[in-house]
Amino acid sequence: MEKHDEKACLVCNQGEHDVPLIELSFRGGKYYICPQHIPVLIHDPGKLAGMLPGAENMQAG
Repeated sequence: MEKHDEKACLVCNQGEHDVPLIELSFRGGKYYICPQHIPVLIHDPGKLAGMLPGAENMQAG
């Protein structure tokens, strides 16, 4: 189980003091994403490969 204690967007690495962050849980881990990158999660999750475990196998919504 992977844990990320630092609250930062998994795409752009901006922290909670810079941008609002949304917490998501996936495969036992907690991750954060900023509003700017939510469309990537929804429409092209494969771009999160290497940042979010298993993203390369996710289908676009």
